[in-house]
Amino acid sequence: MLLVNWIAPTGRGTHVRVLLCAFALLCATAAGEKARAEEPIKLAVYPFELEDFSAAGGVVSTDARDAKYLAEATQEAKKWLSDSGKYAIVDTASVQDEPAKKHTMHSCHGCVGPITKKLGADQAVVGTITRISRTEYTMLIQIFDAATGEPTSRYFTGLRMGADYSWPRGVTWLMKNRILARKDSG
Repeated sequence: MLLVNWIAPTGRGTHVRVLLCAFALLCATAAGEKARAEEPIKLAVYPFELEDFSAAGGVVSTDARDAKYLAEATQEAKKWLSDSGKYAIVDTASVQDEPAKKHTMHSCHGCVGPITKKLGADQAVVGTITRISRTEYTMLIQIFDAATGEPTSRYFTGLRMGADYSWPRGVTWLMKNRILARKDSG
């Protein structure tokens, strides 16, 4: 009987109870929408890749130092993105597609979206370091939408008069000053 009186109130205080009920419902709806809006974006961060256009580019393959600094650059990106609270990092280690295994995601012409969707991620990060010479590099970090496979953002920096050990620092600079500095990141 109390439930019936609360849902279909009669007598004194009817309007107050109806208003309180409507207000509570409105607050609960707004809280649910806010919680959904603040859920972190599922983000696949693929291992950073090296394009070598230096004089020895076609002759010398990626060596242990390059592999070490590419891995550090990837970890730095994951750390910054995860620590921002805006992203939940999705593990990419299980990917068996050739572009991911051969580190050619940056040039696979449309493969990023489907591969990322298979992982259950909403977006993907593909980082490419281009070696121009042994002391001159550029870095491009692209964010892709998994649904469309299209890049939604591109961030670029030059690493002049540096060396491969500067790659993680380049990631840090892009994260602090460009990618996470945006008010609408993602």
